[in-house]
Amino acid sequence: MKETVVKEPVDTGLKDAQPKDGGAGVVLPQLGILGMFRWAWRQLTSMRTALFLLLLLAVAAVPGSLFPQRPSAPSEVTQYLKDNPVSGPIMDWFKLFDVYSSPWFAAIYLLLFISLIGCVLPRAKIHAKAMRSAPPRTPKRLSRLAEYGTVTIPAGSGIDAETAVRDAAGILKSRRYRVDIRDLDTDRPSVGAEIGFMKEVGNLLFHTALIGVLAAVAFSGLFGYSGQRVLVEGETFVNTLASYDTFTPGANFTGNHLTPYSVQLDRLVVKYDRSTQAHYGQPLDFTATMTTKDGPGAEAKTQTLKVNDPVGIGGTNVYLVGNGYAPVVTVKDGEGKIAFQGPVITIPTDGAYTSLMVIKVPDAKPKQLGFVGFFLPTALIDEKGVAFGSDPDPFNPQLNLNAFTGDLGLDSGVPRNVYTLDTSKMTEINSRKLEAGGIVLAPEQSYTLPGNNGSISFDGIKRFAALDIRHDPGQVYVLVFALLALAGLMGSLFLNRRRVWVRTGNHPDGRTMVEFGLLARGEDHRLAGEYAAINKALHTKWLVPMDTAGQNGEQGHSTTIDSDQSVAAASKDH
Repeated sequence: MKETVVKEPVDTGLKDAQPKDGGAGVVLPQLGILGMFRWAWRQLTSMRTALFLLLLLAVAAVPGSLFPQRPSAPSEVTQYLKDNPVSGPIMDWFKLFDVYSSPWFAAIYLLLFISLIGCVLPRAKIHAKAMRSAPPRTPKRLSRLAEYGTVTIPAGSGIDAETAVRDAAGILKSRRYRVDIRDLDTDRPSVGAEIGFMKEVGNLLFHTALIGVLAAVAFSGLFGYSGQRVLVEGETFVNTLASYDTFTPGANFTGNHLTPYSVQLDRLVVKYDRSTQAHYGQPLDFTATMTTKDGPGAEAKTQTLKVNDPVGIGGTNVYLVGNGYAPVVTVKDGEGKIAFQGPVITIPTDGAYTSLMVIKVPDAKPKQLGFVGFFLPTALIDEKGVAFGSDPDPFNPQLNLNAFTGDLGLDSGVPRNVYTLDTSKMTEINSRKLEAGGIVLAPEQSYTLPGNNGSISFDGIKRFAALDIRHDPGQVYVLVFALLALAGLMGSLFLNRRRVWVRTGNHPDGRTMVEFGLLARGEDHRLAGEYAAINKALHTKWLVPMDTAGQNGEQGHSTTIDSDQSVAAASKDH
């Protein structure tokens, strides 16, 4: 008869373990507030979360390209809201017109920043500890490693096991391995070596540099600014808010960030191709000669501005991003007074610099005047009597304008585009459709407007340069961190983590037996080449002829040392 064993109940320490409904169930431990925060931190600082946030940041930036943004194009945003009275306010509430300064974009950016820091710091701490620790202990069966070989040192060579292991350590040191000699007090001394710590250093450097790039971009977004200004030859730009045509400030921008330097455009020279038929008339070079001053009392300097070759002044970079013609005109009103005089910026529309032109004369009396038309640097007339541009150089310049009188709409308080003319409240007095005809002017010619509305004269031609002025305090740091990220990425891709073990022993007949094995952490297609180099170095050190039968323990190595230990210890360290 079998003896019945009665087991005593075990006190698990859990109170009220049974569910209230009396059914079977598992009691879950209480996580608590501290545990919840710990779990959330681990989730946030995982690499999977960091990659997801990086993708989410890219997706969140898409609306900034699809919809007009208020800092750079406020008039377009106003027009969009006017054209879309239902969806526009909803989109504005979600900050789709202020994407890069919106709370949700800043939250993603900040979470990504924290996630990367939380990923890098623990890994850096673990890797620093690994670099200070000794290589893993020597496996008992080196023949199980990925690459394995033996060397037999003949008797009478004077090289015993201890000498051989020290020689092997010296060879591995010369190959930049970190070595550790062990078991010298036994009959089987060995050396463990490790290389490739820079692979993980490169990985950490890449992620740290990525954090630096994010920080530098954020710094530029907070304290940087950009602006645009169209400058005609002879005009001067002073770095103040009132001098910009358009201005985009950073989130923490103040007027104190503007250095009061000045830039005067002396001359803009454009060279065109005149030597080849295939590319005749195409621009070859743009050169702007400028006089700059670092401050009100500073000495004037002459500097040259070219495309993709900015001028640095006052902590900003000045770029040449466009150019065109600015015809000089004089408009007199019906009372014979000069109501407008100076260069007029035109908008080039083709390679021949056929340029749209708008002139607004709000001070004309008795009625305001407006002109719209185009400027031709080299005008030709076709068989229908229509003028067209044929060359970008001003060989035969000509103005073709239509004139209007009435209300320009400048007093309504609504922003108006300076390059368009609203003729809804104006009367056309000159055009090809009217009896008076259109206005056609060559340099130094004038035209009297019908109805005693004054006159307009074409006085000359100047060029203008479109300047883009940027203050980007984080630009240098972005470049430095980007180069560091590239260096770290190359290191993590092309460096390999390897371990080498060498064990020696004295044979009873006087020979010294050496076996060695190599193991890579991860995939390493160059491990066989490293094995061949170490094998050759060992044979050369001890003047032992190499065995040409094979290069691996599975292929005809003459002698192996009996070993009964397991390589599992080394694998466990991996």
